[in-house]
Amino acid sequence: MNCSTLLSLVLMLVQLWPCSPSMQNRSAQNIDQSFTAVRRVKRGWLWEPLFATEEQTSTVPVYVGQLKSDLDKQDGNLKYILTGEGAGSIFIIDENNGKIYVTQKLDREKKPFYTLRAQAMNRRTELPVEPESEFIIKVRDVNDNEPQFLDGPYVATVPEMSPEGTSVTQVTATDGDDPSYGNSARLLYSLIQGQPYFSVEPKTGVIRMASQMDRETKDQYLVIIQAKDMVGQAGAFSATATVTVNLSDINDNPPKFQQRLYYMTVSEEAPVGTTVGKVFAEDSDIGENAAMNYFIEDDSSDVFDIITNNETQEGIIVLKKRVDYETRRRYSIRAKVVNRYIDDRFLKEGPFEDKTIVKINVEDADEPPVFTLENYVMEIAEAAVSGSLVGIVTAKDPDDDDCPVRYSIVHGMHLKKLFSINEHNGTIITTKPLDREIASWHNITVTATETKNPEKISEANVYIQVLDVNDHAPEFSKYYETFVCENAVSGQLIQSISAVDQDDSAEGHHFYFSLAQEATNNSHFTVKDNQDNTAGIFTAKSGFRRQEQFSFYLPILILDNGTPPLTSTNTLTITVCDCDTEVNTFYCRYGAFMYAIGLSTEALVAVLACILILL
Repeated sequence: MNCSTLLSLVLMLVQLWPCSPSMQNRSAQNIDQSFTAVRRVKRGWLWEPLFATEEQTSTVPVYVGQLKSDLDKQDGNLKYILTGEGAGSIFIIDENNGKIYVTQKLDREKKPFYTLRAQAMNRRTELPVEPESEFIIKVRDVNDNEPQFLDGPYVATVPEMSPEGTSVTQVTATDGDDPSYGNSARLLYSLIQGQPYFSVEPKTGVIRMASQMDRETKDQYLVIIQAKDMVGQAGAFSATATVTVNLSDINDNPPKFQQRLYYMTVSEEAPVGTTVGKVFAEDSDIGENAAMNYFIEDDSSDVFDIITNNETQEGIIVLKKRVDYETRRRYSIRAKVVNRYIDDRFLKEGPFEDKTIVKINVEDADEPPVFTLENYVMEIAEAAVSGSLVGIVTAKDPDDDDCPVRYSIVHGMHLKKLFSINEHNGTIITTKPLDREIASWHNITVTATETKNPEKISEANVYIQVLDVNDHAPEFSKYYETFVCENAVSGQLIQSISAVDQDDSAEGHHFYFSLAQEATNNSHFTVKDNQDNTAGIFTAKSGFRRQEQFSFYLPILILDNGTPPLTSTNTLTITVCDCDTEVNTFYCRYGAFMYAIGLSTEALVAVLACILILL
């Protein structure tokens, strides 16, 4: 039975089916289910993975592959349709057999694959016989890209004397070809320049030291690395990169003096701190590895010192103590230089130090006279007669003991009026008596000048102390205002007194107080010595009358403990006041004034009252 007979039978059954609505619905459902069952019959596309090789150029389309449905009976009833990326332009399909062709040159590095959709249609019904299916055409890589070093040129630094195998740096090249297909992107590294000092790992590009190298011999190397794709096979592309390798310094060289023996000179006139000369040690290292310190090893370090110049790495020999040609004319010192920072790895190579000898000759100079002392201290008693000897200064010419020297005093004119010096022998004498109470010390400067060369002058300080003699008698320490009340009783203290002495006493002053001889028998007052350089004035009777005697003049004798002892008579004025027991100093002072001009107490009271009223 053919298909047309089967179709006619189906139509007849439909026409004979009951015409009720429910039956009609059920019949429609059955028909739909039947067609659905027919459509759901599993079909499939038949094709292999599709690839198109890049960079192909052809005047005719190039075959890529074929799409085929398992419903295709090759009777011309099916038509194949292609849609998606590049459909109709880059890729075309033969609608009769499903063969796909590429019409343009492809570049995998720009687009590695294309996504397309295929559909099989019935030519008569224009209905799809297969569901639309998506597939991919991959662009197959060819070796059309050279390797590239994107980070070059390279610069690397490695310490000198690094052991063999030490990593220097790593270079990396990239290749735009497909690493997952073939060997186009598989790179191999090799060394073009840099043997025999360096090596490179073929697969990783890691550069390593192939031998130990000394920076002092050569401090920079240029290494050329080549990267080849296709694992280095014939026809491979390649690229090169340069690597500049700098050797950094390590302290593997000791310092060395340029000379085994140095000669220097210094004048005996040179002051402390004078630069005598310089020594220099060379160190092949650089930076802090070449830093060094200089030392003096022998006893000459008392006279000379050596300072390290950190900028020039020189040893500067300076004068630490003045030299004297007449005392010592030559010095021989041992100088040593030592690296400041030492690498323990190279201690076995030997000590990182060096030594040399420096011979220094002292040059003679015409020196000024030299005093036997830098400072002289002399003494003389005050009041010594003019022309008295104070002391002697002495200076000699160190170059010639027989060379005469002339002395003089150079400070102020007032000192020249007090002292003079013998210009031939340095004897200092007084020119007038000295008073210790005016000045206890005199400081003068004495010069000594060569007679042969007046420009050679030296100075010395002379300190003259004036020794005290007891030439001043003691006296009241101040002016005393003493008052006594009219009703004072006998034995009453009315005044305390003290004394001063301009002289100097090594044991300290001690004063003795007493009434003068002329007042001892007829005095209304007594003096009591307190034995502490003070004394008290006491009344010797009771009651005083101002009308009878307004004031008393009491002579007091004061004796010091000097040698010889000196005495003085000082008069104490005692004023009688109209008071009870407490003395009103203001009232007494003005009362005494009024009494002196002839006013009575009553008149004085009246005058004071008038003044108060006016105020």
